[in-house]
Amino acid sequence: MSVIYSIVFYIGALAILNFLYDNFISLFCIIFASLKPYFIPKSPKGLVEKYGKWAVVTGATDGIGKEYAKELARQGLNIVLVSRTQAKLELVASEIENETKVQTKVIIVDFTKGREIYEHIENELADIDVGILVNNVGVVTDHPDYFDLIPESKLWDIINVNMASLTILTRKILPKMKASNKGAIINVGSGSEMTPQPLLSTYAASKKYVSSFTYALQREVAKTNVTVQLVKPNFVKTNMNAYSKTVMEGGFFMADARSYARAAVCTIGKTNDTNAFWVHSMQYFVMKMVPWRILMRVSQYVLGKLRKEALVPK
Repeated sequence: MSVIYSIVFYIGALAILNFLYDNFISLFCIIFASLKPYFIPKSPKGLVEKYGKWAVVTGATDGIGKEYAKELARQGLNIVLVSRTQAKLELVASEIENETKVQTKVIIVDFTKGREIYEHIENELADIDVGILVNNVGVVTDHPDYFDLIPESKLWDIINVNMASLTILTRKILPKMKASNKGAIINVGSGSEMTPQPLLSTYAASKKYVSSFTYALQREVAKTNVTVQLVKPNFVKTNMNAYSKTVMEGGFFMADARSYARAAVCTIGKTNDTNAFWVHSMQYFVMKMVPWRILMRVSQYVLGKLRKEALVPK
């Protein structure tokens, strides 16, 4: 009988240690990553000196991507804007050049097209020493919805844009960064990766891929001078969430794109895993404590409410 008690004791102890490690330690890391950038003295090296003169930002004509590009330009980096709409690209490029006097370059590509676009991007970047790559481009369904009601074309878009883009662009740019022994790759994921998300199933799964890929890559480059950072926003007031009046009205829990991007840029080189905006870090802190099956049900309830809101005739 004592053997059985011993086995039960050790299994229980292991389970408790696993819980403490997976929750309390990781929660400490979340808080630390959120607060650290504001308490560390500024490095004598700016982003340009530390990483290089050029930054590439995908999905750069709207929302977080556009504000990332503008904030990096304010830090003195020249900006390569990558998106699919020429008029929007030229408008953002003009705004950046007028406001900051840095150089810009635009690359017109549609990431939904898959493999065929990457040779064009590679050729356009051939003469540019990329110091920072912001893998921001992403798509989501028009509103939360049941998987079988989502068009197959939209599912392919999510796969090609959310997962293939950062994988292939990183593969093309990382070797040059390793060769020059400097650079930063920033992968914009989502807080939705924390649990499966009914009514947002494919999008959340694609963001889980982003986090898994980023964490693995961080370990691979750990002995180099290349930074790989995962950024995990929750709801931000962008066109991606325009289906919801609740989200777009904002409030305490909803960051606007400019505030979010400014907070995120502040963390570059200071932490490899961040929610960037402090309110999002607190939200993540609380959600991390909830068993994922319960969190999944809560998410389903919230997304169900947003779905109903989106389907109300305007």
